[in-house]
Parts: sequence; structure tokens; C-alpha cells
Amino acid sequence: MGYTLNFNLIWRHFEKLWGGLLLSLELAVISIAIGIVIGLLLAVWYVSAGRLVRTAIAAYVEFIRNVPLILLVYLVFYGLPTVVDIAYSAQTSFIATLSLYSGAYLVEVFRSGLEAVPRGQLDAGKAIGLTPWQRLLHVRLPTMLRITLPALSNTFLSLFKDTSVASVISVPELTYGAQWINFNTFRIVEVYLVVTAMYLLTGYALLYALRLVERRFRAAH
Repeated sequence: MGYTLNFNLIWRHFEKLWGGLLLSLELAVISIAIGIVIGLLLAVWYVSAGRLVRTAIAAYVEFIRNVPLILLVYLVFYGLPTVVDIAYSAQTSFIATLSLYSGAYLVEVFRSGLEAVPRGQLDAGKAIGLTPWQRLLHVRLPTMLRITLPALSNTFLSLFKDTSVASVISVPELTYGAQWINFNTFRIVEVYLVVTAMYLLTGYALLYALRLVERRFRAAH
């Protein structure tokens, strides 16, 4: 007997998928916000500091970029509490991990953006008497943001998909909800078809919204 699709049980437990999708978005938003702070601070520090600081920042970036996210999740959730007297929830652990993960990628995004600011703009700011801090705040950062906004949007979309890794430590995001329904109904094909559609539709909606923001930002400048 062939496999017959039956979505009735999926719809019966759809609130787990919907709640998981909302949590996935929340995890991505919080993590990108913290990652932006980490990435921007380290990028500014990198372009203005000495060799020792640059080496330390580069080491952080290379470590994060060359270690799988799932391994970082395990290290922070299971490994860190065994060597340090610290306790946190799975959700807090994942946010911390994803923030550090996104921060490492955003260091490179922001660093390249800062270095791409035309030298003439900086010289003009210096000529009218702006201090180094004022030149950073009023010249380099606004120009850098326009340059890096597309990459920032792509990073956010990537983080939204990466929230699925949180299921390995039982954070009840979208993929975990799918696993729960699969375990309790055994409707493997149906639940993952629905979840795939939810990821696709949400991803395209986010992409559309972010592209509008990019166009609006460019038009405003």
C-alpha cells in the first residue's frame, strides 16, 4: 500500500508550528541585534587599533567562521557550564551562541564597509574641523551602513534559517515543533512539507521587507 498524504493531524497541532515560527523570528531578531553591536564595536576597534588587538579580533572571527554552528551550540550549552559555575536556559544559551556567531561575520562586513568609505569624505570632515569621533559618527558610519545594508540583510535571513539548529538543545522553535509533531503523529512527509513552506514564505516575506528598507534608505540619502 502506498503512502497517502493526510494533513489533518498537522493542522490539529499547527499551533506548535506557528508558535515555533514566532520564536524563530524572535531568536533571529535578538541575535542579529546583539551581533550588530559586537560586530560594529570590534570592526571599529580593528580599523583603529594596533597589531595585537587586530590579531585577537581576527582569531575570534576565524575560530567562529571555521567551527560548525551546531558544535558551538553544544560547547556553550553543555561544555561551558561544566567548566564555569554558570547556569542558563537553553534559549538564553542559543541566543548567546548565535549572537557571537553573527557578530563574527558582521565584523568582516562592517570592517570592509569602514575601509570602503572614500578617503575624500574623511579628508573633508577633517578639513572642516571634525574630531576623529565626529568623523566616525557623522561620516564613516552612515556611509558604511549604506554600503553594508545588503550584506546585513542577507546575514539576518541566514540567521533566521540557522535558528533551526536550536532544536538540538530542545528550544521549541519551528524545527523542534516539526520534530514534536512527527514523533507524536508519524506524519513525516506532511509535517516537513508544511514547515518547508513556512520557512520559504517567511524568508521571502523578510527578503521583500528588507529590500524595501534598503531602497528607502538609499532614497533618503
